[in-house]
Amino acid sequence: MESQTYSGSCHCGNVRFEVQGNMTNVISCNCSMCSRTGALLAFAPATQFKLLNGEDAQQDYRFNKHVIHHLFCKSCGIRCFSRGIGPGGVEMRAINVRCLDGIDVDKLQIKKIDGRSA
Repeated sequence: MESQTYSGSCHCGNVRFEVQGNMTNVISCNCSMCSRTGALLAFAPATQFKLLNGEDAQQDYRFNKHVIHHLFCKSCGIRCFSRGIGPGGVEMRAINVRCLDGIDVDKLQIKKIDGRSA
């Protein structure tokens, strides 16, 4: 599937964003954070991500090595995306595809990742 622009938001709509890319190949991670939230993640360079509103509506949470910024809405608690540095030093966004409009989870190609052991 080719790249397209997706819109997404938290549950209450205080955090809204757009991301460009192929959001059909995702990971299901078993780390302590992802396993509790049920996130399905796709990755995009920060240059392909645009926060439309909600910069001040988010809280930052970091754990383990404190390198990934897990952002969640202060009002509804939903974690739409995280910020971090990917391979090669590129600033990345980990998008919770469950927060994207029009995504059919049953059509996603899901790869399981053992984040618990990392």
